[in-house]
Amino acid sequence: MTELSLRELNRTLLVRQLLAERVELTPLELVRHLVAVQGQEPNWPYVGLWTRLADFDYADLESLLHDRKVVRSTMIRRTVHLATAEDFTWLRPTVQPWVDAMLKAAYYREEIEGVDQVRLAAAGRTLLSGKALSRSDFGKLLAEQFPDRHARRLAEAVEVMVPMAHSAETGAWGRWRNRYVTVGLADEWIGAPLGAADPAQLIRRYLAAFGPATVADMQAWSGTTRLAEVIDGMRSELTVFTDDQHKVLFDLPGAPLADPDLPVPVRFLPAFDNAVLGHKDRRRIIAEEDRQRIAKEASGGVPMYLVDGFVHGRWALDGATLRITPWHPLAEADAAAVRAEAETLLPFLAPGEAGEVVLEA
Repeated sequence: MTELSLRELNRTLLVRQLLAERVELTPLELVRHLVAVQGQEPNWPYVGLWTRLADFDYADLESLLHDRKVVRSTMIRRTVHLATAEDFTWLRPTVQPWVDAMLKAAYYREEIEGVDQVRLAAAGRTLLSGKALSRSDFGKLLAEQFPDRHARRLAEAVEVMVPMAHSAETGAWGRWRNRYVTVGLADEWIGAPLGAADPAQLIRRYLAAFGPATVADMQAWSGTTRLAEVIDGMRSELTVFTDDQHKVLFDLPGAPLADPDLPVPVRFLPAFDNAVLGHKDRRRIIAEEDRQRIAKEASGGVPMYLVDGFVHGRWALDGATLRITPWHPLAEADAAAVRAEAETLLPFLAPGEAGEVVLEA
């Protein structure tokens, strides 16, 4: 088997994640290619699309949410992502068993213990039939049927069991934190029933955007288990490589492998971007020592920037100030490139404000 170096994997990831150069795709095409775009907080997906697309405006994504072509909901890794409506119909059923497992966590278990979960899910579907409700209002209505329970926790438990879609307003540009979430039944919101689980499709789509990758990588990205069994049935249709640690990597036949010396630009990534979180072994984009720096911060919910294709430091928006914190020394040319990209990004982050880029020493 051919061994791929860390730089080959890095450049290949950047090409497949559309970070090696901005592309002319539509936002819908980009979301489809990436399978699921992290949307844990409203504004971050907009930054992820901005950094990949040659031409992007907030309204481009907002219109996809309003037109119900993109769904904001709990998906892979049991977290909120954006996916095309078409992909959601197979993606959510594929990961549903692992989404259901959230109910075993103390956060839910302590409030729904003893509750007939089938009855709770049915009550939730009835209350939401033909309408959307804020989580707060939804919880209050559920609490009328299930008294002496935490109202919001009841609403969130139903959202685990029953696929929901967040309203377009919930995912609109303008907020760095979730303050108001409105939910409706996903099948009603999309206008089509959800389909069957399709783990083979999950693997193919993941490899197109993240490969070559190990089974552990696939499971880390999706939040699932037992994908080795699926891979065993797909081996005849996959290409196999190894990495620098002799781990077996799977890929789609003919999928592009990038030149390890491919020049790549500075890129600013949003918090939770799957380019960083999409593998079990993240060394192809972030050094282990740097991963450890932010390991305890919201499971990777830290916006970072890339120099020469690898995470070099973090950034934050403080009012209208974009503050950059390098973790390693910057050569003069790299510092200029980081500042130039930040100055391009800042008007998008803080439109109409007199902002400032601060590159910390």
